[in-house]
Amino acid sequence: MNYVKYFAITLAVIVVDQIVKMVVHYQMDFGTAGQIKVLGDWFKLHYTTNPGMAFGMQLGSEYGKLILTSFRLIAMFGIGYYLHMLIQKKSHPGYIICIAMILGGAIGNLIDSVFYGVWFGNAPYDAPSPWFHGQVIDMFYIDIWEGFIPEWVPLFGGSYTALWPIFNIADASIFVGVAIILIFQKRFFDEEDKRNSEQKTELINGN
Repeated sequence: MNYVKYFAITLAVIVVDQIVKMVVHYQMDFGTAGQIKVLGDWFKLHYTTNPGMAFGMQLGSEYGKLILTSFRLIAMFGIGYYLHMLIQKKSHPGYIICIAMILGGAIGNLIDSVFYGVWFGNAPYDAPSPWFHGQVIDMFYIDIWEGFIPEWVPLFGGSYTALWPIFNIADASIFVGVAIILIFQKRFFDEEDKRNSEQKTELINGN
């Protein structure tokens, strides 16, 4: 029953993420023209696509996107197996929920990368194939600051940029899952260490 409960969290993240992306794709205009202000200029809905990794970074080769998508696919199976092991070991429920959220976010963005180039035709024009070259749909824009960065600033100088990236439900699920783990790691892992110590003590006493 625990397997169903935790993997249901993963499934819920995937379903909500994909529904939101479908609504954005079919109901919003792309880019600034379709931008919707939710909380003034601070929080907006802004339909855009991300061809690479987080923050718009890309692997600089013809097969960079294919490599990235393949890595995401491998990571999905790795996280899924890790989640299975955590449930089996009866680790801290809060930690398991976080991993389930991270898995859901990873799969949500993987679906975009694998299928959206075909479903929505949003693969880059120079992609060798629409399969595995789809662009991830982003829509939540927290606009802390945007503008031109002075030329003298290393790396980013002379470019127009936003201080905060545009993200989606999958990204948010991964971020929240990781953040909770970092904040409560002592509680999550100390309890697991205590449980392991008790199990070892029981084995020793049993012998």
